[in-house]
This record gives sequence, structure tokens and C-alpha cells, in this order.
Amino acid sequence: MRIDILTLFPEVCRAPLGESMMKRAQEKKIVGLHIHNLRDWTTDKHHVVDDAPFGGGQGMVMKPEAIFSAVEELKSKTENRKPKTVLMSPAGRTFDQQMARELSGEPHLIIISGHYEGVDHRVIEHLIDLEISIGDYVLTNGAIAAAVLVDAIVRLLPGALGDEQSAADDSFSNGLLEAPQYTRPAEFRGWKVPEVLLSGNHAEIAKWRKDQAIKRTRENRPDLLR
Repeated sequence: MRIDILTLFPEVCRAPLGESMMKRAQEKKIVGLHIHNLRDWTTDKHHVVDDAPFGGGQGMVMKPEAIFSAVEELKSKTENRKPKTVLMSPAGRTFDQQMARELSGEPHLIIISGHYEGVDHRVIEHLIDLEISIGDYVLTNGAIAAAVLVDAIVRLLPGALGDEQSAADDSFSNGLLEAPQYTRPAEFRGWKVPEVLLSGNHAEIAKWRKDQAIKRTRENRPDLLR
């Protein structure tokens, strides 16, 4: 899989996406990650990427020229079929595990990180395939959201995790939150690990985990049960 991120703040993406599982996935050639500075596609000497909005209003809007030039150049160089182009935006569809699973099947993603008051709407109308939001809140810039999106997608690629079952057991993978997890010591400050987990009875352990997953989901995310 190839992923290109277009952002005004490349280092915001490089730091989290160059560690741990993401680093290993790149070293093993499971994913080719390319982080680009959008200013490289500007044509003026000051590398201007934003301007005041028509009609007035607060803040600045990202201009369309550099975004179109960058995406079109990346598309012209790809050997895969048409890449899916994504814009990180608080106005997009809410990102979830199902969407991560769907996007992990794409051979090539181009991710545009929004900033300021957003991007010129002609980018949304004529260039991108999908707007994505990682939640109902606003971040300083879309590079943070892009890093979250990439991490969630890459960990689903075959070979990215040490144990393939890990992704299948994650919260949200089966519509429920993950059951509680315990490790050594079996007793800590008087708090004991549930006896069933020490029993060796795998059927009972599976039943306990399912019951606890439902209980935890009901307490923390009842909307998932609905």
C-alpha cells in the first residue's frame, strides 16, 4: 500500500508515524509512506498557501492551486489504479473502525490535511473522493488527524502487527468495546485478577470476556449497542 500525505506541517506527521508499529511496517515494505510539504507546489516566491475568504469572515482559507498541482502530480506518477483522495475535515464523515477496514483495502491513498478555516470548496467539489473527520471537535490542523487516520489503517494491513489476531480482538472490531485485560502480578495492592482468567478453562474465559465486553460497552458506549 502507498500513502501520500499533503500537509503544511510535515513534522507533525513524521514524528508519530516514524515510531513503533508504523516504523516496522515501513521497514518491512508493508506500506510506503510519503509525507509532502504543500508549499513545495506553490509558484510564488513567498510560498503563499492561504488567502482571505470571499464574502468576508474570520481566518484564512487554503488556496486551491497548490493542492490541485500536488494531487495531480502524485496521480500522474502512480502505477496503481486511480488513488483515493481524502481530505481531513471536521465537516467530513466520522471515521470509525469499519471505514479504516475499507480504506486498508485501497492500494493508494492521497491524504490532504486541512488547516486555517478549511480549504477552497472547489477542492471538495472537483478533486477529492472523501471527506473524513476523526471526531466532533476541532484540531489546530489536519496533520494530527491524518496521522491518526494512517495509524488506524496501517495496523490492519497483513503483517503490520506481530499477532494478526490483535486487530480482530480490538475494540470496535465486532461492534463492542474490548473486554478488560490483566497481567502479572495476580494480586496487586489487594486487588485480584478475576479467577476465571487463571482457570485455564478457555470456554469459560471466552464467555467471561464476551459478557465483560457487553457490560463495558453498555457503561461507556451504549450507542454501539443500539
